[in-house]
Amino acid sequence: MEQTRSGDRPLLLGLVALVGLALRPFLTGLGPVAPKVAATTGLGMQGLALLTLLPVLLMGAGAFFGPALQARLGARRATVAALLVLAAGSALRLVAGSGTQMLGSALLLGLGAAVVQAVFPTIIKREFPRRISLAMGVYASMMMGGGAFGAQVAPLIAEASGSWRLALGWLALPAALTAWLVARVLPRDARPARAATAAGLLGWLRLPRVWLLMACFGLINGGYSSSVAWLSPAFRELGWTAGASGGLLAVLAVGQAVAALLMPVLAGRRPDRRPWLWACLAAQALGFLLLAVQPLAAPWATAFLLGAGLGGCFSLMMLVALDHLPDPAGAGALAALMQGGGFLLAAVPPWILALLHEARGGFAAGWQLLLAAVLLVGLLVLRLDPRGYGTATAMGAARPTPAE
Repeated sequence: MEQTRSGDRPLLLGLVALVGLALRPFLTGLGPVAPKVAATTGLGMQGLALLTLLPVLLMGAGAFFGPALQARLGARRATVAALLVLAAGSALRLVAGSGTQMLGSALLLGLGAAVVQAVFPTIIKREFPRRISLAMGVYASMMMGGGAFGAQVAPLIAEASGSWRLALGWLALPAALTAWLVARVLPRDARPARAATAAGLLGWLRLPRVWLLMACFGLINGGYSSSVAWLSPAFRELGWTAGASGGLLAVLAVGQAVAALLMPVLAGRRPDRRPWLWACLAAQALGFLLLAVQPLAAPWATAFLLGAGLGGCFSLMMLVALDHLPDPAGAGALAALMQGGGFLLAAVPPWILALLHEARGGFAAGWQLLLAAVLLVGLLVLRLDPRGYGTATAMGAARPTPAE
């Protein structure tokens, strides 16, 4: 592998930020222009929901084959290819005139994001071995910030241009530019990673630690997906305007971005990340408790607190997964599996909250359920003692590949 000079690190860190920024705007930009999309394409409520649900499900399922793709292409080329798929998905929305074409764009976007999220942690681990906390914090915070960016920019472009297609399709340009920069700036992979083969992934799935990481990551992100889906509608039911309730989502995203950047840096001083995870879980617990009991007591502070807890936990869990192994390929495969199972699990809670809302006539029971999930994660985190990382991953790390 080519060695980069120390002076290249700021450039590489900027590239990490750009890659993170590309992974969420296509999801959050859809909501503000959804009525115009429906009017043009004929998609109903279920079809519009699929435009968000399909990419999220693919982010989960795709994470399982991402490391296998990395083993064939290398992390760098897999990232470039996936970013180009992201660009193609957004470009398709520039000309989409039917629901089928929009669903096809969602498929491409989900696949592209899935592969990037599966293989890019390997690159972070490899290129920033001594500053992984900072790099992972930048990556996660820009991912969260990208969600807020998409939600804010899409309606502005749609209003200024009169075209929802341009509001969504312009994202093809930064995705393609980021792919070009990755190809130019990142060092070439020396060889395919042994630990990222399909046979190796089957070995990981036999380890209880993998399922523990999936459960923690999935329950945490179930709180995120539920908050994004139902925080604004919940406050609309309490009499808030669309603009004010949407503003709560922006505050939530700001809290996520700030904590996603700061928490890994603060936690980087010690190998045991659990105290910081518990602090972020406590912020989530207080946020969901306030939503369930006194939603109007301090709504803006509640949204920021909840976002900080969610964003901090996201980046810290990514860091914990990478901490388990010194080898970038093996650590990346473990992080990919955590995200794969986690995102599949995270797609479920919003639907449960919808069912509880229909049964109870409000969102309080749903917020209580998410509070219980946070408390469960707090107990599961007890097992993430760094002194046991080697034992917990020994069998998966040692599993041979077909080439051996």
